[in-house]
Amino acid sequence: MQDATSISDLPDREKLLTMSGFDFMCAIRDGAIPRPPIARVLNYHIAEVLDGEVAFVGTPKFDHTNPMGTLHGGWYGAMLDSCMSCAVMTKVPKGSIYTTLEYKVNITRSIPMGMEVAARGWVQHVGRSTGVATGEIRGVEDGKIYATGSTTCIIMKMH
Repeated sequence: MQDATSISDLPDREKLLTMSGFDFMCAIRDGAIPRPPIARVLNYHIAEVLDGEVAFVGTPKFDHTNPMGTLHGGWYGAMLDSCMSCAVMTKVPKGSIYTTLEYKVNITRSIPMGMEVAARGWVQHVGRSTGVATGEIRGVEDGKIYATGSTTCIIMKMH
């Protein structure tokens, strides 16, 4: 798994526009495109890419805790934003890009440090200009739901 360590490691606009969103997501999963720095910092990676569905696997560390010593809510949000918006990305046509407009997270229980979890996102709708997806974080070993979420993404045709 290759990580981007500088902006020059990330694909440029020209490369982005030559690939469909599905092909782009598969290229990151397969290591043909370096994974973004956020994945290294937050200790997660793409585990599966399907048409309209993406899964990440990750393990929170001490570096991801809040002042009370529990997992910071931003870690849940980043995992869910990643899996849900990347699910939308699998539906984005060549020549277009996307970005998150808004997302919502519901934390149902605290994830203990060092526990491996899987975050999975599913597309609910993708049109010309917006995509909507839902997601959840489950424990890999216990199967329990730790958080759920929803997102709306904007899809933009590039010229």
